[in-house]
Order: sequence, then C-alpha cells, then structure tokens
Amino acid sequence: MTSLLFTRDELIAATALVHGQMPPTPQYAWPLLADATGAQVWVKHENHTPTGAFKIRGGITFIDWLKRTHPDCPGIVTATRGNHGQSQARAARAAGLRAKIYVPHGNSVEKNAAMRALGGEVIEFGDDFDTARLEAIRAGAAEGLFVVPPFHTELLRGVATYAYEFFTAQPELEAVYVPIGCGSGICGVIAARDALELKTDVIGVVSDRVQTAKLSVEAGHLVETETARTFADGMAVRVPVQAAFDIYSKGAARIITVSDAEIAEAIRLYYRATHNLAEGAGAAPLAALMQERDKMRGRQVGVILCGGNIDRDWFLQVMQGGIPAV
Repeated sequence: MTSLLFTRDELIAATALVHGQMPPTPQYAWPLLADATGAQVWVKHENHTPTGAFKIRGGITFIDWLKRTHPDCPGIVTATRGNHGQSQARAARAAGLRAKIYVPHGNSVEKNAAMRALGGEVIEFGDDFDTARLEAIRAGAAEGLFVVPPFHTELLRGVATYAYEFFTAQPELEAVYVPIGCGSGICGVIAARDALELKTDVIGVVSDRVQTAKLSVEAGHLVETETARTFADGMAVRVPVQAAFDIYSKGAARIITVSDAEIAEAIRLYYRATHNLAEGAGAAPLAALMQERDKMRGRQVGVILCGGNIDRDWFLQVMQGGIPAV
C-alpha cells in the first residue's frame, strides 16, 4: 500500500462536489463478458458521464480549487488528446473563465469539435501530446493563463471519485484493470483503494507501442519513448509524469501491454456484449483481462471503461475488423 493520498472523508467531500454537477456512473456485470473471460466482470461505465469520459471529474474539482485559490485568474491553458480538454473547457466556461486548449496535429476531429462546443479555444500544435504540452506551457506564460498540467492533486481528487464509487459499490473486487496515459486514472484507483483499506490488485495497462509507464517502473526511473503512435489516444503519452510514477510504481500490482489489435478486438467485444462504445483507452483494460483470462478465471474483476469518445470513422473501421492506422 502507498502512503495515503486522500482520506475517506476527503474522498466523500470530493464525491459530493462532483455529484453536484453529474450523477454517479453505473457499474454493471455483463453476462456475455463473463462468458468471454471466465471471470465475474464489473464494468465501471465512465463512458456515461456528460462528456463521455472520466476526465470530467477532475475538471470539476480543479476549477473549483482554482477559483478559490486564484480568484483573479482570467483563464486556463492546457494540452490534451481530447477528454481532459473537454473536462477543462466545460468547467472553465461554467466558472466564467477562458479555456485555451492545445492538441497535436491529427487529433480526433470529434473530440476537437466537442471541446469547441464546450467553449474551448482549440489550437493544433506539434506531432504529439507532449509537444503540444510544451507549447501550452509557453502560451500560458505569455498570456497570463493558468497552466493546467496533465497531473495535479486537484485533478486527482476528482478522478478518484469514480474509483470511490466503484469500490463502495463493489468492495469484493479482487483486481481492477485501468489504462495509463499521464496517470491520473490509475492513481485515482490506487488512492481510493488505499483510503478504503481494500486489498484489490490494481493492474495498469499500456499500449505496446507506448510503454513509457511500464518501462519506467521496470527501470526504477522515468523512461521516455521516442513515439506515441497508437490509435488508443488516451494512452499516447511518451513522456511520463514523475508525480504519477511515484504513486503507480508503488501502488500497482503490475503493468501489462496490449496491442492495437487486442484493443480493437476489445472494442468489438464491448459492442457485442454490452452495446457500449469504447474508445481505444477505454477498451484497453478489457483487452488486458482477455490476455490474462486464465489467471483471472472465477475471480471478481473490475475493468474501467474510461471513455467512449471514438471517432465514427475509426469505430466503423474497427467494427469491420480493421485497426486504425496512425
């Protein structure tokens, strides 16, 4: 167990704040997923939030904190592949703040449109998330905007509320699979597990094309990858975050890799078994469970469907048996 990140009372307070703007998301045990995996599989449906992804929670808590601690702040700037940006744009607009959002060239067309619809100023810059992130930092300094990092205690406080909901609804879970991008999702799960004093194994999932989190844990220090070319854009992060690494390197049972082909098959399985859409990162935990189904047979297992925001063209390609190329 890691040192306690939040107390139970702190998570209860954060959950109340989040539930003031959205209802809790459901967790369902789908019979066809049990048939496919041999486990009792509970899906935490973060694809059912008002932005279609778990990141909305961190936006609520972060902007609440920002308004209280920096009342004269005119706005924010951040970088994203889409779901974090939707979260920040939504919360910033509700608070009367400007939201400037950097994405890499070639980013999801539909996520970009959603961020603009939520009030974000979307600017394409660079070839990947990490390059866009550096430009967001520069723009923030130049324009007096508060730079929202990809990982921050106040983001994590909100993200952890989905795990608090999950664990309080299903405390018997023996293992939970969760994808890793910058790390707020897995760290939120670890934080809630520890606050509730549970023994659940938390298993991180990364793309075999972007193994930075796994390589870093194995090396004992941060390891960057040269590229981040996977259609699971929520995991397409080549530069790890030290603060997140410090948590998941101690709190995760293990980190495993899944291929784009395995992720695509998991998207198809989700649709066949539950008729839910899953984006690449959202399907990765199920792909990992399928990979480890012999190990997990007969056990109570959770998978985080962290988002369903997959572009139409990619979804059609996947459903026809293909793998989107990036």
